Amino acid sequence: MPGDYLEPTSKTMIGNFENWLTDLGVAQGQVDIVMLVLGLIAIVIVGVILNIIAKQIILRTVVALIKRSKTEWDDPLIEHNVLTRLSHIAPAIAINWLAPLFFFNNEDFVGFLKMGVNIYLIVIFIWVFDSFLDAILTLYNSRQKTRRIPLKGFLQAVKLVVNLIGLIIILSIAFGKSPIYFFSGLGAVTAVLLLVFKDAILGFVAGIQISVNNMVQVGDWIEMPKYSADGDVLDVTLTTVKVQNWDKTITTVPTYALISDSFKNWRGMSETGGRRIKRSLQIDMNSVQFADEELLEKFKRFALLKPYLEKKLTEIQEHNESRKELMDELINGRHLTNVGTFRAYCLAYLRNHELIHQDMTLLVRQLQPGPDGLPIEIYVFTKDIRWAFYEDIQADIFDHLLAVIPQFKLRVFQKPTGKDLEHLKA
Repeated sequence: MPGDYLEPTSKTMIGNFENWLTDLGVAQGQVDIVMLVLGLIAIVIVGVILNIIAKQIILRTVVALIKRSKTEWDDPLIEHNVLTRLSHIAPAIAINWLAPLFFFNNEDFVGFLKMGVNIYLIVIFIWVFDSFLDAILTLYNSRQKTRRIPLKGFLQAVKLVVNLIGLIIILSIAFGKSPIYFFSGLGAVTAVLLLVFKDAILGFVAGIQISVNNMVQVGDWIEMPKYSADGDVLDVTLTTVKVQNWDKTITTVPTYALISDSFKNWRGMSETGGRRIKRSLQIDMNSVQFADEELLEKFKRFALLKPYLEKKLTEIQEHNESRKELMDELINGRHLTNVGTFRAYCLAYLRNHELIHQDMTLLVRQLQPGPDGLPIEIYVFTKDIRWAFYEDIQADIFDHLLAVIPQFKLRVFQKPTGKDLEHLKA
């Protein structure tokens, strides 16, 4: 093969050039210096030429083909400069190829150059590998079905391990020791490594648990009062979870804190499409009374109450007739109350509300009376989970209920103010 004769021929040419310099009267020490300088210049020139060919011709051609292709998986390779970093191998090829030719008489210098080339190649490999993982992450996050599951922490852990192994190989090349020598030495510094990489190790373990149990995804709304975090998860990394609070501030939470501490995840609300309303109206207990005939006639004019009143009044009448007690007093037998009828009205109003989920929990309940009155709690779910729209729906519901309460001869409990006490001044 022609390549088999390339190295001997080149060595012969270089040897003839050295002899020619010697014949001209140049001292041997100066000849060595001249050959060293010329060799370095030749290697630099060839390296620059190969670098230009790799970047300006090959790389541009490949990038153009990738941009024209319809597939999307190769676009992140350009975005994260994977191919650009790979092209830096060209100068190393020039040094590795030309060094034995120009410096065949100086084995120590050739060994030094090869050691530098090997270290350089390892650095380039790590550099390319890191950018390749970034490209994988970008491609992963571009998929709607998968991007919510945090992968960044795993890739950062892989980067950490690969970079550590690369560092050990570089040290083994530089000091002429086997990599096993440095790996065996790690046992002596394990305690130091555990201290230095404590957050990374805890974060890696936490990341596995978070992903396996699907505890947190990018985009989830979480609450962690201990860390003043209340907002959307922006990023889940090896050591931290970044949360954008509703006031647009950013809170950084240690990843392992999601395992060791408690937090609330509102993802279920988003997945079910319903946001809960749980709010009470405080009724003044002094306004609670039986519904007399006048009040019943008024109730019968409320369209939403007609089905309830027809059923309830018939049931009450049958019950009272069966007891044969004196009905002159309301305390005898069963009778409707204004607060009970108001609860029935609230329930009917919510059952007919177009923005309330009818297939989720929907109830109006009376809670235990207290010093602030009798609580009538509304417990329903809105169809729109967006914050501003949810607040509008909730406000509209309670605006209406507060406005109709006087129609039932009820009063909302409110602590006395200066205005309420004006009549006492006299």
